[in-house]
Amino acid sequence: MRLLKDLISEFGSLLQSSVTEEQGSREINALIYDTRAEFVSGSLFVCITGASFDGHDFAAEAVKKGASVIVSEKDIDLPDSALLIKVEDSRKALALLSSAWFGHPSKELVTIGLTGTKGKSTTCYMIRNILDRTGRKCGIIGTIGIVIGDKTYETHNTTPESFQIQEYMRQMVDAGCDTLVMEVSSQGLKQSRVYGIDFDYAVFTNLSKDHIGGAEHKDFEEYMYCKSLLFKQCKCAILNIDDPHFTDMIKESRASLEGFGIGETKDKDLSSFKVIERADNLTLTTEGGVMGIKFDYSGHFPGKAYLSIPGKFNVMNALCAITVCSHFTTDTGVIYDALAGTHVRGRLEPVKISDKCSLLIDYAHNAVALESVINTLRDYSPKRLVVLFGCGGNRSKDRRYEMGEVSSRLSDLTVVTSDNPRFEKPEDIINDILIGVGKANGKYITIPDRREAIKYVIDNAEEGDCILLAGKGNEDYQEIEGVRYHMDEREIIADILADKQVVL
Repeated sequence: MRLLKDLISEFGSLLQSSVTEEQGSREINALIYDTRAEFVSGSLFVCITGASFDGHDFAAEAVKKGASVIVSEKDIDLPDSALLIKVEDSRKALALLSSAWFGHPSKELVTIGLTGTKGKSTTCYMIRNILDRTGRKCGIIGTIGIVIGDKTYETHNTTPESFQIQEYMRQMVDAGCDTLVMEVSSQGLKQSRVYGIDFDYAVFTNLSKDHIGGAEHKDFEEYMYCKSLLFKQCKCAILNIDDPHFTDMIKESRASLEGFGIGETKDKDLSSFKVIERADNLTLTTEGGVMGIKFDYSGHFPGKAYLSIPGKFNVMNALCAITVCSHFTTDTGVIYDALAGTHVRGRLEPVKISDKCSLLIDYAHNAVALESVINTLRDYSPKRLVVLFGCGGNRSKDRRYEMGEVSSRLSDLTVVTSDNPRFEKPEDIINDILIGVGKANGKYITIPDRREAIKYVIDNAEEGDCILLAGKGNEDYQEIEGVRYHMDEREIIADILADKQVVL
C-alpha cells in the first residue's frame, strides 16, 4: 500500500491537473497498466496507448474492477468515485510511478546502460564477468534474459516495460546485487521505459540500419535519435569512437566523455574526452578447436587480453567492457581472466566437439548478421566453412532469399534445415531459401529435421572445419503450429557425441 501523494511526488511538469491534499492521501493498493492484470480495490490504473490497443478505452472498465485512480493523457468520463489525474505523457508517468512503487531501487544500484545495434548482450556479460571477479554482485536485464544471482528469467523484450524494470531492480537489491547492467533498446527509449533512471554509465556500441518500419521506427533518423536519449540521463558516456555516429549520441549530453576504438583518430575531435581505451597488436588464435583473439589495450592503464570467442568486433566489445570496468578495478589479471572465460549463450558460442575442428552457435537470423559472422570466421582460414541454418515461418520471404544467397556465396557447404516454422510447412520455407541459394554456386544439401541436420554436420566433420549453427542462438525451443517444443542445440550436440565418439 502506498499513498497517492508519495507516488506522484516527482511528476513535476508531467502533471496536467491538480491533486488536493485530501486526494493525495488516498491509499493505493496496486499499480496496474496491463488490462489483463488482476485488479483490487484501490488500484491505480495507468492508461497506455499501444500499437494495437489503447488503455484509455479501458478506463471506465478499470474503475468497475476496483481502480480508484486513473492516470491518463486524455480527458475521460469516469464515475464520481474515481479520481482522474491527467498527465502530459502516460509512459513517463508509469516509469516514475513504478520507481516510487518499488522504493526507487535504481538509487541503490550502480547502473550501467548499453545501447547500440549490435554487441550489447556480449558486452553486458563481459562487464558482469569482470565485476563479479572484483567482488561486486551484478544483475543483468537484456535480450538473453533477466539475471539475478544464479537465476535467469525469460523476457520477451530486450528492455521490458518500466514497471517490470523497476520490479526486477528491487529483486536485485533484495538479492544483494549492487550493480545493474542493462541493454537499453531504441524502442525502450522511445517508449520511456527507462525514464527517470539516472544512469551512472551509458554506453554506445555502434549503429547500423535496423528496426526501421512497422511499429518500430519510421526512419533511421528517429532510430538514431531514440538511441541518443540514453545519453541525456547519464553521468558518464562511454562511446565507440570508431562508429561515425558517436557524435550524434552526445549532441545534447552533459555527461563526462570516455571512448574506445581500434581505428585512426586523427580526423576526430576528441578534445572533450577524458580517456580513450585503445586496442593494438590483434592476433587471431586457433587452439584445440577454439577460435580466439589476443590483443593489447591502453587507456586507463595498459594490459593484455585474450578472448576465447572469434572476431574483431568482439575486441570492440571487450574494449567497451574494459573502459566501463576500469572505474571499478585496476587489476589487469582480473580483467584478463574474466574476458578469457566469457562465453555468451547464442552469440558466437563455441561448443566443443573435437580438438581438430570448431563448432559455434550464433543467433544470426538475417542476411546482414549471417554475412558478418561468416566473414568473421573466414578470417581464421578454416579448411571448410559449413553453415547450417533455416528461417522462421510467417516472416518475410526476402529474408529467406537473402540468407540463402549469402550462405551459398560465402560458405563451402550450406545445410538448409528448419528453424521455427510456426504455421508454415518447413518444406515450403526451405524451398524459398533454395531460391536464394541458387543465386550463387555454393554446395548445399537439405535436411528438414534440425536434429538430423546437426548430426550430419558433426558426423561428417573434417579436420580443420568450422561449423556454424545459425539462427537459433540462445533459444531452447522450436515453434511449430503455435506450440513451443523444447529443443536446445547444446543438448542435441551432447546427445550426438554421447552416442558416437567423433574421431577425426
